[in-house]
Amino acid sequence: MTYNESLEYLKKASQRGSCFGLERITALMERLGNPQNKVKTIHVTGTNGKGSFSAMISSVLKNAGYRVGVFSSPAITKVTDSFRIDCNEISENEFAEITGDISQVCEEMDDKPTEFEILTAVAFEMFVRKRCDIAVVECGMGGDLDSTNVISSPLLSVITNVQKDHCSFLGNTIDEIASHKAGIIKHGRPVFFGGNDENIPEIIAETARQKSAEIFTADWSDILFNYPESVCTLSGTQFTYKGMKINLSLLGTYQLNNAVNVLNCIEILKNQGIDIPYKAIKDGLENVKWHGRFEILRKNPLVIFDGSHNPNGIERTAESLELYFGKERVVLLIGVMADKEYNLYADMLHRHIDCVFTVTPDNPRSLDCQILAGTFSKKGIPACAFHELEWGVQSAYSYAKEKNLPLIALGSLYMYREFTEALNKI
Repeated sequence: MTYNESLEYLKKASQRGSCFGLERITALMERLGNPQNKVKTIHVTGTNGKGSFSAMISSVLKNAGYRVGVFSSPAITKVTDSFRIDCNEISENEFAEITGDISQVCEEMDDKPTEFEILTAVAFEMFVRKRCDIAVVECGMGGDLDSTNVISSPLLSVITNVQKDHCSFLGNTIDEIASHKAGIIKHGRPVFFGGNDENIPEIIAETARQKSAEIFTADWSDILFNYPESVCTLSGTQFTYKGMKINLSLLGTYQLNNAVNVLNCIEILKNQGIDIPYKAIKDGLENVKWHGRFEILRKNPLVIFDGSHNPNGIERTAESLELYFGKERVVLLIGVMADKEYNLYADMLHRHIDCVFTVTPDNPRSLDCQILAGTFSKKGIPACAFHELEWGVQSAYSYAKEKNLPLIALGSLYMYREFTEALNKI
């Protein structure tokens, strides 16, 4: 199977939609020899921070000398960027080869797997073929019914946080959403929740008790910093961990929280016999790369892309804008999915915005740019709508350059590829 043929096969599978349940993926894994149980795995769920957490911990583990595989979603440039070995995206040929082999097994099944189930199978098979020591696997959505949840005994289960998102699938309350994420907790295996003891959702704590899974929460006692001046700048996020100075390369105030989660999980892994020297922690965090999270794409004018797309993420982005730019206004380009609480975004961001350019990302779930522009206009914020994202990027960039203001592209990660392609044409 060629790479283009693999894409066509996935396109055909995508027509089956998203079907919750583990029956198909379990049957597929059994036919493949259950590769998910042949590699030590860190299983990650949570509303926000999964991608950054996975990028950081895999970078640390790589620097500690382990061969590390990562499966993340959604893919923001092309399908291969969901699959990484030692922090490097796999090749098109590697993806096509594994997908071709798995497709033959899928076609023998009466109830054929969905697109995401196939991608999950590709990831687990890749980890085995590449002889990974440890794999970091992100849930696509939720946890209990997510196709990644066929892992029987993970090294560690991680729930980064629980916020409202994907409500049409996961429920409208924190408790409902938490119940889905608690589904990745496995009997006798440790679980980390990225918060303190006081804000653990009861369903997560109860599930951990029922499954005799020791639960850990974020401990900041070994983290020293002088918030905010010396912590977060556009050069990085500085802090001290156990006397070791670290300059985290990822930007955004929320990345300090993600780093603290990673550091806590490293201590859990070390207690399980995973050797992780402190130098590997420093080097891993200082050299980690991750696209689309407060990522600087250009410097004159300053252009930043941040994939915040739900209220909690937008709130943290607003904090970052306040810290990095103070009272200076920014030009905002934004495109979101229609199932988000987009009516809240103007109130959360208005004090930072000079002008808004709204776009419609190339996705069937996208919110129409004119509707989004209207939510800002009602708050007295100048807003221009562009159905063609490329025209929106050109207009926003020209305006930002003329006004000498930063341009912040915000919203769905699904528009990252389109945005960067349009920016590169300028």
